[in-house]
Amino acid sequence: MGSQSTAKTIFLLASMVGWLIIGAALMYLVPLMADLVVSSEQTHLWIKNLTHSGYNPMLGLLGGGITLVVTVIGNIIWYQRFDQKL
Repeated sequence: MGSQSTAKTIFLLASMVGWLIIGAALMYLVPLMADLVVSSEQTHLWIKNLTHSGYNPMLGLLGGGITLVVTVIGNIIWYQRFDQKL
């Protein structure tokens, strides 16, 4: 087995958490995307019911978008400065 530095292990774990948050944001946005793409009576009712219970797609857009930007910038910086692969 090879060994890797503690810094790389921390970077990989932080990056993994970032991608998990992005995936969760995308799952949170599925009702909105379905309503925009299909735009049927059923999807409108789905969004209406979710809105009554506090569904706010801006949380997914902002949270996932900010996390995506931070994760991608972190990956670019890591690979340029520490792995010299870009």
